Amino acid sequence: MTRSFAVTFDYRCPFARNAHEAVVTGLREGRDWDVRFLPFSLDQIHVAEGDAPVWERAPDERGTGVLSLQWGIAVRDQFPDKFYDFHIAAFAARHDNDQQLGKEDVVRAVAASVGLEVEAVAAEVASGRPLATLAQEHTEAVKRFEVFGVPTFIEDDQAVFIRFMERNRVDDVDRALDLLPWTRLNEFKHTQIAR
Repeated sequence: MTRSFAVTFDYRCPFARNAHEAVVTGLREGRDWDVRFLPFSLDQIHVAEGDAPVWERAPDERGTGVLSLQWGIAVRDQFPDKFYDFHIAAFAARHDNDQQLGKEDVVRAVAASVGLEVEAVAAEVASGRPLATLAQEHTEAVKRFEVFGVPTFIEDDQAVFIRFMERNRVDDVDRALDLLPWTRLNEFKHTQIAR
């Protein structure tokens, strides 16, 4: 039976990277999952009440994560056959190579590295559709599920913020998905992590 769920992302979060690598690996290995990758702006959650949302600001005032989210959305929606590659490469650019995804040349290089037609993706971003999608999907996640961070896994009416400590562990995703329906458990957090 197909398992349908969504998972939020912002490329700057290392825990989102751990989860998304595992989700993409699981999908590539043939897990029977129907996954919706939902952009969630960590810049927006730090906007003071009453201030303009990041998607209503000038590009240089949106914060450092909005540009890469727009590129991720553009690839997800218009070039889906390259989305997994772009998605993993964007996380790697930030967390392996310490690159700043708020810079146009960096996201262009990520797109080129996975064989995308860079100007076609840039044109989609320039259309404004990805920014409007970010506003809509982020806002819906907050209003409907009270999402506050990444990665948050959403299945049916349950939304759970999860921090995986290790990268690319598909078995961790399997275990977390099994726990999602367990609504009597609200928080389970280790006070120390042995490392």
